[in-house]
Amino acid sequence: MKVATAAEMRRIDRAALETYGLPGAVLMENAGLRVVGEIRRRLRGLAGRRVVVLAGPGNNGGDGFVIARHLRQAGAFVRVYRLPGTKDDTGETAVNLAVLDRMGLSVLSAHDEVNRTGLAQELAGADTVVDALLGTGLRGKPEAAFARLIEEVNARARTVIAVDVPSGLDADTGAVRSSCIRATSTVTFALPKPGLLLYPGADYVGDLVVADISIPSALTEGIELSLTTPTLVQRLLPVRGRDTHKGDYGRTLVIAGARGYVGAAVLAATGALRIGSGLVTLALPASLQATAAGKLTEVMTQGLSETTAGALSGTAFPAIAELAAAARALAVGPGLTTQPETVGLIRRIVTELAGPKVLDADALNAIAADISVLREAKAPVILTPHGGEMARLLGCTASEVQADRLGVARRAARDWQAIVVLKGARTIIAAPGGETYINPTGNPGMATGGSGDVLTGIIAGLLAQGLEPLPATVAGVYLHGCAGDRAAAARGEMGLAAGDLPDELPSAIRALRQYQPSDTWPYYYCNRTGKEAEQ
Repeated sequence: MKVATAAEMRRIDRAALETYGLPGAVLMENAGLRVVGEIRRRLRGLAGRRVVVLAGPGNNGGDGFVIARHLRQAGAFVRVYRLPGTKDDTGETAVNLAVLDRMGLSVLSAHDEVNRTGLAQELAGADTVVDALLGTGLRGKPEAAFARLIEEVNARARTVIAVDVPSGLDADTGAVRSSCIRATSTVTFALPKPGLLLYPGADYVGDLVVADISIPSALTEGIELSLTTPTLVQRLLPVRGRDTHKGDYGRTLVIAGARGYVGAAVLAATGALRIGSGLVTLALPASLQATAAGKLTEVMTQGLSETTAGALSGTAFPAIAELAAAARALAVGPGLTTQPETVGLIRRIVTELAGPKVLDADALNAIAADISVLREAKAPVILTPHGGEMARLLGCTASEVQADRLGVARRAARDWQAIVVLKGARTIIAAPGGETYINPTGNPGMATGGSGDVLTGIIAGLLAQGLEPLPATVAGVYLHGCAGDRAAAARGEMGLAAGDLPDELPSAIRALRQYQPSDTWPYYYCNRTGKEAEQ
């Protein structure tokens, strides 16, 4: 599913009018009807329900007027309040306002002190409140009058349905600069907006409903940002034939571990195994081989030369090169440490060995001092940093990374000519050519040491099975989150361990293969925990 910025949606709306001749009045009518449909679904009927519609200036206010009209027609008791803009209503908004007037449905000013007293009571007594105040038109902080009304809605309303974007939320970044509506549901039109999917904005959205308003799908071509969906990952996963053997599903080489960090190596190898790699070899310091072998029944282990501190030595390179020649993919970094000799070894692995590589943890730290080493890589590279690691790679602060995760990931992928997986709540996958994905799966229980090591193995294991780097990354991140969601559903989020994730991968894959989207045009539902369900 494509994800559009506010500017891209304005371009699409304009093209719908100018290229296809689709009138703005039709789009506004469809938008209003979709919101009414979601209100009906949530309230299980409209007759006799009490609804307050808050309308702002421009098209968002026009949507609110359409919603109010259809609610009234369905037998709901409707009150409409508005905070007018600086200009008089024009176009479709003016037409729909005039229709309400002819219907005898008064539009009250929320500026009026008398009305404000009644509004407070109406908000508290309403079955639902419709937020049609600002939408994607927000620029900077909401004005004081809007901010006061938003705060009152949050304090009094039982349920709130936001139109397109909760008022106060930046549609492009998810930033919340001051007051913002906390919606129960948000009905966004045609395509989701980045700010609805990225935090902190995602916390204000409630259930996200993407509603078709009849914009031709051809107009979304060229948009480079997407939301990963189960139907997409279904298509990406390899299908196993009946007459196959382990060699058909590739060999993954995991280069990981040091004294005190054997667990990271074990987790990465287990991730590769559980995602379906036919053969997995874990290369680690020789002194740790027995420990790792005792934990990994199905994984081959290879002990390599090590430093006195128990990390891989530079002299291990020839043995690693021999192992890599037999592997389809490499996972490098978990638990390797940043001892100088190990750092030099990692850089040789990146620049001299063929085959796609997933770099994580200490492999990222090893190249942070000179990121230009990526230009010397002989095969595609996938980087999987969390916010702190990304900050080290870029030479900035973690807060700067968090302030613009989408932009940071995209710029890094372009500059480094590598696929970048910026981990965190709503992990972002960015490719060098601009194609970018927001991943909706996962939960706070996965914020524990070792989760990223499992992901490294998962992506490498999919590469070993023959997937191209970007599909392997998109599918791997999605399934990693699915495994975490299944583990949290079974055990709870608090206390979830990284070792719980690999065991859930086979059942997550099975559930995904069995997934069948239902035909529910014109709605697509994506709930607040990020588990999608086309209902």
